[in-house]
Amino acid sequence: MNSPCKVEEDSTFTNISLTDDTEYSSRTLYSRESLDSRMMNADMDAVEAENQVELEEKTRLINQVLELQHTLEDLSARVDAVKEENLKLKSENQVLGQYIENLMSASSVFQTTDTKSKRK
Repeated sequence: MNSPCKVEEDSTFTNISLTDDTEYSSRTLYSRESLDSRMMNADMDAVEAENQVELEEKTRLINQVLELQHTLEDLSARVDAVKEENLKLKSENQVLGQYIENLMSASSVFQTTDTKSKRK
């Protein structure tokens, strides 16, 4: 960098005379702004990447929750169907039990007999 500076030294102080430092100043300012801009862009890229990871994780969790909801709905429907089938089978068992009792009471094979009267 070529800056128009005049340096004078004595035993105690160093004097630097800047004849025209506007160009150097603007370059320094521009360099700092450029560096700040690059740092901000890097920070923004890091934040954006972090946000992307969070978004993907949220999406994955939402899909998992939806899948679990569908599974729960399916299981609930299955439980309802099994309950209904159970009630139907209980009713059929009662009917069959009553039918068997009626057959047993009508049949002479299942009638109680007096064993003392048969021995005589």
